[in-house]
Amino acid sequence: MNIHIKNGRLIDPHNKIDAKQDVFIADKRIAAIGTAPQGFMAEQVIDANGMIVMPGLVDVAARLREPGYEYRATLESEMDAAMAGGVTSLSCPPDTDPPLDEPGLVEMLKHRARSLNKARVFPVGALTYGLKGAELTEMIELTEAGCKAFGQADAPLTDTRVLMRAMQYAATFGYRVWLRPQDSFLAKNGVAHDGEVSTRLGLPPIPVVAETTALATILQLAQETGVKLHICRISSASGVEMIRTAKRAGLPVTCDVSMNHVHLTEMDIGFFDSNCHLVPPLRSQRDKAALRAGLIDGTIDAICSDHSPVDEDAKQLPFAEAEAGATGMELLLPLVLKWAEEDKVSLPDALTRVTINPAQLLGVKTGHLSVGAHADVCVFDPAATWKVEPAALKSQGKNTPFNGYTVQGRVRHTIVEGHIAYSI
Repeated sequence: MNIHIKNGRLIDPHNKIDAKQDVFIADKRIAAIGTAPQGFMAEQVIDANGMIVMPGLVDVAARLREPGYEYRATLESEMDAAMAGGVTSLSCPPDTDPPLDEPGLVEMLKHRARSLNKARVFPVGALTYGLKGAELTEMIELTEAGCKAFGQADAPLTDTRVLMRAMQYAATFGYRVWLRPQDSFLAKNGVAHDGEVSTRLGLPPIPVVAETTALATILQLAQETGVKLHICRISSASGVEMIRTAKRAGLPVTCDVSMNHVHLTEMDIGFFDSNCHLVPPLRSQRDKAALRAGLIDGTIDAICSDHSPVDEDAKQLPFAEAEAGATGMELLLPLVLKWAEEDKVSLPDALTRVTINPAQLLGVKTGHLSVGAHADVCVFDPAATWKVEPAALKSQGKNTPFNGYTVQGRVRHTIVEGHIAYSI
């Protein structure tokens, strides 16, 4: 379908465009910017007056819950959530049931996603079979099946010899290794940041040192092996400083942060709000400030939704027993806009963290609107305010710590590979 998006403010951080420009789409790709190509006839016109036209968002952490956890969410429901959030490309962790440790599972997931004709899915393959931390998976076969990186999700890999061999294997072939740093022994049975709130509420703590101890090991092994390392969901000031130091030393390391940790702290747990039971835990105000500073100075490369839908029964339990996780793809864009406004970050700079930067982390050719690129586009109204109401979310998981928040910025159209997949 030929689509003409007119009168909108086009923001494409990768191409350094921030101007009122028309966008022309033909044959599933961006045909032209500014002036229509010769002979172009629009089959559909989108008037984006007063709106912002940008590349579709790229989310590096979105659990789709398939296969194995369909009672929490289905591929259909989470793809609908992605479209409502303007997310056109996403990466899903390997902690499905069974885990993504066999090429057939990866191919099945990608086939199911393609059949829905919505967001592009780029799986992270399991680093070890069953995520058990013992035997390395066949990374070559998994890459051929469609995996863009390898990790353990939240499953511990306590055997550092296995981890080093995994990094050596990955480095040999140029594969990316994605790890979330947490020492499983120091964090054992913990559910909240080791601080004032966990002490007052009597909740088992997870100290910052659980993150930094694991991170120190991971960074040293990465330096030894030369692997392309990505740190998932950094949560502490000390962790940010360690990554900043590693980057200055020339280590090929990147990292992301969850939008939850950009906006919330341990204080938001309030009186045992299980919607704030997250992994990693919400930390102190100081940690939150350091995360924001890390985003501004480039230490942190991307913001993700850390979308983890949980069924209602698993959340309606005492805080320590409730399942960790929160839905988030539909809130990613407005929460990035909120951060940009609060920290006086320019819109093009802020959108870099959810477009071209995460696309580069995945090694995929999305996140920009260059002529000839896939026509993955998000059109949103920056002035539209709306109240977060769980029942109105497209995701099957209604659990969000932002319940009741008023946010600004609403997606009006989501275009994936040249077809309008969502429109309101």
